[in-house]
Amino acid sequence: MARHLINLNRGQKLLDIRSYARLGPARRDRLTSAQVALIERTVHRTPEVMVKMLNQGGTSPGAARRHIQYLDRGGELAIETDDGEPLKGKGAAMELLEDWDLDLDEKRPTADLKPWWGKGKRQPKLVQKILFSMPAGTPPKKVLAAVKSFAREEFGAKHRYAMVLHTDEPHPHVHMVVRAMGYDGRRLRIRKDTLRNWRREFARHLREQGVAANATERAVRGVTKPQKTDGIYRAERRRDSTHWRQRTEAVACSMTPDGEIRAEPAKAQLLESRRGVVRGWNEVADDLVRQGHSELALVVREFVKQLPAVRTEREWIRDRLLEQAKGTERAKFVDRWKQDALADWQAFRAQQQAAEQARQRDLERARQLDVERSRTQSRTHREGRTR
Repeated sequence: MARHLINLNRGQKLLDIRSYARLGPARRDRLTSAQVALIERTVHRTPEVMVKMLNQGGTSPGAARRHIQYLDRGGELAIETDDGEPLKGKGAAMELLEDWDLDLDEKRPTADLKPWWGKGKRQPKLVQKILFSMPAGTPPKKVLAAVKSFAREEFGAKHRYAMVLHTDEPHPHVHMVVRAMGYDGRRLRIRKDTLRNWRREFARHLREQGVAANATERAVRGVTKPQKTDGIYRAERRRDSTHWRQRTEAVACSMTPDGEIRAEPAKAQLLESRRGVVRGWNEVADDLVRQGHSELALVVREFVKQLPAVRTEREWIRDRLLEQAKGTERAKFVDRWKQDALADWQAFRAQQQAAEQARQRDLERARQLDVERSRTQSRTHREGRTR
């Protein structure tokens, strides 16, 4: 089944770029105004929303309490609740969780009151932790208002929830905690399709607040930079990521002196995916022309030309190492282990260059000896003829 790369709000299919070209003009429906608007937002690179699950913890009342205390900074920040009454103060987290009765959910976590324990079963989550974020410069109050509207529509009369706005980083973001057990006794199950739909809805609520926002899949925008789990991301920010250190060292050791690495089988799959996306965008442009949107069609074609190069994870790491070696400013926040890997590779390259220079000197010395030997032989020959 083809993967939907551009979708309309509320889960309705909009465009499947990779299979769009296969249908042919006669089998494609006319582009709707909503579809044209989404295409326009995408090719003009409207800021993309981020909705991410934080999977660590949440399986015990104590873990939920510690998480909420972290979110409200020990009572310094207000906790926005589903009943509209904000909580603030050192006892806010305890007050909230007592109202949610998480200790009961821990003992009877299913609708039919069956226990969760048993062979091969994991303890279910008592709360789900969700992060909503927008790029730097987005008004924080509008981000919070959009998340509130999203939560009312998605969880109202279904699940208890609370949220906290954080503005301590350049990008405003809202942490939401949702009680996993619903009013009907059913647990909240979050899948990939759920997150895709939440991104679209979050973007819609932001647009209703007057904030430019979009929600499309990475591949349709030509993004191939590897995505990692929240744990790896946080470890990288602490400059303590074993995952990235091992990957970087492996790439650095496999690089040739010219900076080349061995081709990967995954590259062919990425290239095939990109070809499908490009064909789909070109067919979209053709249909836009037929419907009288010639200017937008030109923007679509230019958007396709400017798609970033397809790179595997190893190629992405290799390029970062080469950029650092050239002293570019784009690699300001390089971790210590990246610097070590880069130093090892630079030392190896210096050794190779020194060996090449020594070989060239030996060749030059041999050439000079040959020239001197030829001159001596010529001189001896001339002296013999004179006698």
